Amino acid sequence: MTLNMIISIDFDGTISRGKFPAIDGLQPYAADVINRLHQQGHYLIINTCRSGDQCLEAVNYLLQKGIPFHRVNDNHPDQTALYNNNSRKIYAHVYIDDKNLGGFPGWLQTEEIINQMELEYKNKAS
Repeated sequence: MTLNMIISIDFDGTISRGKFPAIDGLQPYAADVINRLHQQGHYLIINTCRSGDQCLEAVNYLLQKGIPFHRVNDNHPDQTALYNNNSRKIYAHVYIDDKNLGGFPGWLQTEEIINQMELEYKNKAS
């Protein structure tokens, strides 16, 4: 496994401004920050309660907006292999969600927090 972090990102209220089931545009800076996280080599998992056609609608929206991700509602293959199962709970080093305790701080502050966490994560690994 690489030293880059696995990041779980909620869709509704975090990437999308809409309140489920609406998709009413992007949260400010969502696309920019998610693209930078991807470019830095982080493994991005979209973690959403959406299923079926509503999940497909969210995935298509992300693709249309050029927002990269590796998986949707599924664990990193290394985690599945390590624990010999694919738990319903997505394993991640950090979870970005508007339902976090304290709420969603916005994408620019989230990026700052993740950059700090990445430094700490890499220092512990070395």
